[in-house]
Amino acid sequence: MNDTLNEQADQSIRQNLWWLMILRNLILGGITCVLLLTLYALQYQLPTVPLWTIIASLWIINSISWFRLQKNYPVVEVELFLHLIIDVIGITALLYYTGGAANPVAWFFLVPLIITATILPQDYTWYMVGITSICYTLLILYHIPLPDYYDMAAESTLPAPMVALQHKYIHDLYVLIMWGGYLVVATFVAYFVVEMSRTIKESDHKLALAREQALRNERLIAMGTLAASAAHEMGTPLGTMAILAGELEREYTLDQNPDLHQKMVIMREQVDRCKTAFSAMSESAGELRAVSGRVMNIKAYLDEVTQNWLANRKIVGFHYQASGSEPSPNIIADHTLTHALINVLDNAADVSPKWIHFEASWSAEQVNIEISDRGPGFPKSIVETLGNEPTKSNKLGMGVGLFLTRAIIERLGGSIHLGNATDGGACIQIELPTVHVQQPAVHTSAT
Repeated sequence: MNDTLNEQADQSIRQNLWWLMILRNLILGGITCVLLLTLYALQYQLPTVPLWTIIASLWIINSISWFRLQKNYPVVEVELFLHLIIDVIGITALLYYTGGAANPVAWFFLVPLIITATILPQDYTWYMVGITSICYTLLILYHIPLPDYYDMAAESTLPAPMVALQHKYIHDLYVLIMWGGYLVVATFVAYFVVEMSRTIKESDHKLALAREQALRNERLIAMGTLAASAAHEMGTPLGTMAILAGELEREYTLDQNPDLHQKMVIMREQVDRCKTAFSAMSESAGELRAVSGRVMNIKAYLDEVTQNWLANRKIVGFHYQASGSEPSPNIIADHTLTHALINVLDNAADVSPKWIHFEASWSAEQVNIEISDRGPGFPKSIVETLGNEPTKSNKLGMGVGLFLTRAIIERLGGSIHLGNATDGGACIQIELPTVHVQQPAVHTSAT
């Protein structure tokens, strides 16, 4: 269970690191373009070497991150947080050489803070608040001021009309940079933060399913152990009853007491049937898996299951229909699947002995089975959770049977839906995957 949960968490953090790397690439690309425009088109006198060194370093870090994600090493929350700290350091270094807190894009510190608050636990968010606050405060105190415009204009090699335009619109340019930077970053953050948040939600959903499956497996193990123990405990009294029934059958012959003899025969047969069922339970308790390589033609398998079931349950109104693509595909015919189908049929027969509808259809990839009856149906209060855990859904306690049925079908790669038909009665829909084999499929021995 822990391995599954850790794997799901790792996938979520890994995916978010991918998104962070893509966002960093886009922002670095934008900063590179702005810097090229500022230094070489507008000829602003900025410390070129430090700025290009910082940008090149961030590009190198992003390249290392890309190669790191190609390896199947776990990605943890601390690593993702360290990447965000690197981004904060990069922003701080760039702002230090471009006016500090007076730079119109100083609010870039909010980007790593928003991402941290979205994808990491609350403790990391407060750490990021502290780190960005310290960096912003230091930039107020320590920074290299932007060069004076009049000094740059005197030394500029640009045409005089362009220098005049710069002087006229210098304030508007400052506001324009703030506006454009906000729009670009807001768009990036809106898109990538939503994607990161979606990744977190998907991971939480998968983790919840994994926990649910783990708890279900624990229940199955406990029930399998209990079943094996019960089968062992019942073996001795059933053996004693079988011996006594046999002796009474021989003592009271058919000629002497035909009525009692017939009853003894029935009792012995039923005891033998119980012994066989408990023996199978003891051997297979807890073994809810398919036997490797054992496949059957779906049509032959369903025919045999329904015929064997009808031999033991005298149902008058049993409507059976099985059809689909030809040639009919194969499925894994495990004995637990047979027990699951029989359990559903028994449940239907108990509440609707005069009418049961069994319909099966298939394609090359999937088998669909629908079993419906005309009984009272499932109670609306438990229909959504029925089969997810052992519950007593009726007087016969079939909630446990449906729980085991769901577990068996899901173990075989299928799914089951429990509901009520529109015209009354319960309706159970089962989906099973087909298998593709080279050797001829087995056509007998479904149980």
